[in-house]
Amino acid sequence: MQQKTLGLIHTSATLVPMFQELVSKYLPQVKVFNIVDDSLIKNTIACGELTPTTSRRVVNYVGSAELAGADFILVTCSSIGPAVEAAAALTNVPVLRVDQPMADQAVRTGKRIGVIATLSTTLAPTSDLVKRRAAVAGKEIELQAVLCEGAFDALMSGNGAKHDEMVGKALRELSTKVDVIVLAQASMARVADALAPEDKKVPILASPGIAVQHIASVI
Repeated sequence: MQQKTLGLIHTSATLVPMFQELVSKYLPQVKVFNIVDDSLIKNTIACGELTPTTSRRVVNYVGSAELAGADFILVTCSSIGPAVEAAAALTNVPVLRVDQPMADQAVRTGKRIGVIATLSTTLAPTSDLVKRRAAVAGKEIELQAVLCEGAFDALMSGNGAKHDEMVGKALRELSTKVDVIVLAQASMARVADALAPEDKKVPILASPGIAVQHIASVI
């Protein structure tokens, strides 16, 4: 049987080692290559939304990954998710946005779903995705979206402790109001992992591990 190849498209080089570790754990038999362009997320943040120009570039990267021999393509940034769905319709191999398996798991887990993000450009597309995946599943949900204003800026300026404190506070508050929490950004997973057991009142879902495990089940 021919060895499968997974193409990963990132908007931050910091995600490469995280996904490398996950792939080594769940997909040890699969070859992997990475495409990284942080201008995709920088332009999206600067414009306050995913623009048609950036969307076209995402589609081009997905096409490039297919031409490079990928049997499956995973795009690891939630902020550019809508462009990933557009690219999937133009590609001959499976293309997955990183937060879709997480959204599906959240819909299966409970009716009251919380979505938390440190960027408005990520909060909106992830919230929209959860609503659409609930519709596909034929399930009514109540969505509560929370933006940790200022946490992303703190992280980018090197103040990781402030970022973690703000996100942790928001997670503790939100966990008293919902059945399950979705982390819209992979960078928040470490905060959820560091919470005290008594603060983890509900499941807190992070996309990277769930996405890679999903690929392992289908590739």
